[in-house]
Amino acid sequence: MSEAVKDKINEKWIKASIIGTIWAASEIVLGSFLHNLRFPFSGNILTAIGVVLLVSTSYKWRETGLFWRAGLVCAILKTMSPSAVIFGPMIAIFSEALLMELSVRLLGRTIVGFTLGAMLAMSWNLFQKIINYIIFYGNDIIEVYSNLLRYAQKQLHIQTDIVWMPILVLLSLYAIFGFIAAVTGIRTGRKIISKEFVITPSGGKRSGGEVKQVVKNEHQYSLTWLLVSFFLMALSFYLLSNTEWYIWSTSVIAVVILWASRYKRALRQLSRPGFWVFFVVITLITVFAFSWAAASENTLVDNLITGIQMNFRAVVIIVGFSVLGTELYNPVIREFFLKTSFKHLPVALELSAESLPLFISAIPDFKTILKDPVTVFYSFFEHADSRLEEIKKRHSGIKTTFIITAPVNTGKTSFLRGVIADLNKRGIAPTGFISEKIIYDTDNYGYDIVSLSDGSRTNLMRYGRIDGLDVIGRFSIFPEGVNAGNAILRSCLLNGGEIIIVDELGPLELKEKGWAENVSSIIENDECHLLITVRETLVEEVVNKWHINNYILFRVIETDELTVAETITRELLREKNKD
Repeated sequence: MSEAVKDKINEKWIKASIIGTIWAASEIVLGSFLHNLRFPFSGNILTAIGVVLLVSTSYKWRETGLFWRAGLVCAILKTMSPSAVIFGPMIAIFSEALLMELSVRLLGRTIVGFTLGAMLAMSWNLFQKIINYIIFYGNDIIEVYSNLLRYAQKQLHIQTDIVWMPILVLLSLYAIFGFIAAVTGIRTGRKIISKEFVITPSGGKRSGGEVKQVVKNEHQYSLTWLLVSFFLMALSFYLLSNTEWYIWSTSVIAVVILWASRYKRALRQLSRPGFWVFFVVITLITVFAFSWAAASENTLVDNLITGIQMNFRAVVIIVGFSVLGTELYNPVIREFFLKTSFKHLPVALELSAESLPLFISAIPDFKTILKDPVTVFYSFFEHADSRLEEIKKRHSGIKTTFIITAPVNTGKTSFLRGVIADLNKRGIAPTGFISEKIIYDTDNYGYDIVSLSDGSRTNLMRYGRIDGLDVIGRFSIFPEGVNAGNAILRSCLLNGGEIIIVDELGPLELKEKGWAENVSSIIENDECHLLITVRETLVEEVVNKWHINNYILFRVIETDELTVAETITRELLREKNKD
């Protein structure tokens, strides 16, 4: 990874990650909302939002290639959506962005360019639905459609061929939707460049706890399973096309059971009642279309088997693509991008994953969206502008501080030990100390300072009041423990530790006691990174006191040790290899 990170992410990818993240936030939040409501034309609404975002932001961010990059980022972030269907939405989003990009490349950032691009992007929804049906059910679905319309034509005594009529009507509606979206985007973009935004600086705050959305460790990735799954899909399609029903039916069932034993999400789509209702409907429609509408010579049983065969093909597509989507998220495959012309993509995705919770939280309630949608886009662009400045500042050379936080007595130190172990496995040897809890008869008896360099241990605090010692809460503080901690930190500074751990910063340091002075020295040192633990209620005070402008916050209850270690490793490599 280090070789690829040598090229600092360019501003075009930063902007694309921001636009793509806003688009993905609308897809994930509003998409789930509209889908659950069974809202008509929900896909067109989401496409319209993407079009408005691309068109409006292009009035201020005018770099060529932003559209397809933003679409790629949004498509990949769409995998975070709580849905087993991955490839369809990903292909749709990226295709829409490509069509917008193509139109603008050919016709420029003009009304005609934006309008044509939007109409093409919106119309893609219809073409993809048609393609999906053909992929899911094979060429038989075309015959079913044609037979049904010819049957309707005969019953209604219509003389002209109406096979293409429904498609042309829908295509016209989609084109109108695209035109409206383009006009909205143009109006919004013009107002954006004429409006003076009041940007509230975020102070460089990034909530790294949410990075858990990027790396999910519940699944053990396997390139072997990826190849096996490709083979099983190909084999299933071959058997469906070239063998008797009892062979392809048992084979497909066996393959699905095999997938389900490894992939929990593989059966998510099949477990929904709506799928089985659609299964029965497609089968009955097929029987009707081939038996009565087309007056087929085949028997009723043959046509019934044809309908079931079409549905089995759909099952292979649905479950198989879900399986492939899971394995394609393998970090090994993601690392492959670093060696290609897409070397900036993984970093852009990291930035997007950090931004996603921010933009999701900025989405207003549905009533506000309906009441004043244009103002919502203004608000999003304000967040985007602020986020751009924050990321540029981050990549300008300001080092990152890492903060692990949790409520009192909820395992910060145990969590930190796991992070340290993972960092050591990656060749990163943290220095500093941890504050180890002393347990006596299940009660918290006190804390010791434990050096990470040599394992030496010194008393820091003990329960109860001891004459002549300072007190914090229920504990007395031993001067030798404080001195030992400060000596460890001074040694780390002297020897240039890559990452120095302080467990923890609390009320004592906020009062300029404890190791407050040495923490200040570490923060001011450009060569050393700081990893601290802080109780949840004190994070803001600690950040403000030491003016920590660029930090990643990991919440113990929202992430895991491996994710924290991976994030720290990426940050250290990125900063080490900056131009």
